[in-house]
Amino acid sequence: MIRLTVKEYLDRRGITRYEVAKRTGIRFQIIDNYYKNKVVRYDSYVLDRICEALACDVSDLIEYKK
Repeated sequence: MIRLTVKEYLDRRGITRYEVAKRTGIRFQIIDNYYKNKVVRYDSYVLDRICEALACDVSDLIEYKK
């Protein structure tokens, strides 16, 4: 099972979804869906923009569990 860990990452660093939306230029609703793990198809563009804005790796935002 693949699960987004954006919420945990942002909460640990004290970064808001609004701030991520501003940094990335991506609509708040899209960031909110990633935050709430409601995304079915992951957009590489969105993940790339989030990683660039937060200076993190994609493995910080996604986890895989069997």
